[in-house]
Amino acid sequence: MSATYTDLREKLQSLNRDSPKEVRKRKQPASDTEEEDEAGSEPEAEEEEARKVRRGIRQMRLFSPDECATIESKIDEVVSRADKGLYQEHTVDRAPLRNKYFFGEGYTYGAQLQRRGPGQERLYPKGEVDEIPGWVHELVIRRLVERRIIPEGFVNSAVINDYQPGGCIVSHVDPIHIFERPIVSVSFFSDSALCFGCKFQFKPIRVSEPVFFLPVRRGSVTVLSGYAADEITHCIRPQDIKERRAVVILRKTRTEAPRLEMKSLSSSYQPERLQGSNRQHILKPKRSHRKADPDAAHRPRILEMDKEENRRSVLLPKQRRRSHFSSENYWRRSHDHVDTYTETGEDEGSPVRKVKMRRH
Repeated sequence: MSATYTDLREKLQSLNRDSPKEVRKRKQPASDTEEEDEAGSEPEAEEEEARKVRRGIRQMRLFSPDECATIESKIDEVVSRADKGLYQEHTVDRAPLRNKYFFGEGYTYGAQLQRRGPGQERLYPKGEVDEIPGWVHELVIRRLVERRIIPEGFVNSAVINDYQPGGCIVSHVDPIHIFERPIVSVSFFSDSALCFGCKFQFKPIRVSEPVFFLPVRRGSVTVLSGYAADEITHCIRPQDIKERRAVVILRKTRTEAPRLEMKSLSSSYQPERLQGSNRQHILKPKRSHRKADPDAAHRPRILEMDKEENRRSVLLPKQRRRSHFSSENYWRRSHDHVDTYTETGEDEGSPVRKVKMRRH
């Protein structure tokens, strides 16, 4: 079980005043009245939690369409520079349908952690990511300071998350031991939503209903603090990214935040010595080499509404699967990397034509 899920379930348990045993198996109510009381308390607890989340959120439309277009062109320049390899290694983190660009400060998280779980995140050594671009200061941060959303000099970490349609980021809490509050984000390219209190399941990916659903418009600023930032997870669901969307996240790192040492950073990517060779190569993080399939954004994703036939197809013989299912997602998920030939003809008297099909 993911540590994030455990954390969220513990909070929901405390709200419902259930012990761990009671969550697994509720005791039978002594009377119909007691049963009605329990049924009525759950929606009340959810509504109360939603109110707590709402109190920790400030949101405003701050950038006009023309200003958005100017900033979006700058984001495109960042993407172009990254594709050309002009940034430092830890500035860019690629994942399918979502790329992150760290400026000012970067940190380890997710699959990069040597030990999983909240509190294990570490800042990279100073100088391991590129400085915050000038346009972020001039076009974004200055406006936030002028509107007194953040104090001058507050931001020393800027992250650009660039999502393709169907991209997502799983439920998480921004590391409390790394970042001070508030957490400020500015949205560009398209409208989307931020969800609180969701639970993710995978293979295929499914997302539970949120405790609180927050629409996020292009050009809007969202500020998280208090309960919304610290006591409940937030995420972006795949179904809420219908067009390309980018968000600039502005934060301040804590002075006491733990930081990786250069020695430990190098040893994290030091492979075992190969037989017959005295050379050791320092590898880059695997995720920095992963690029999203450029065509993936234009293909349907298998989400919560997966067709039952696609799930059953895994259990069927190959011939039947091939004749009955034409889902591109199914073929993309195949682990067979072989070339096959099929014979086709317009009728019995027509010559047979061989077609080469490559499974990816």
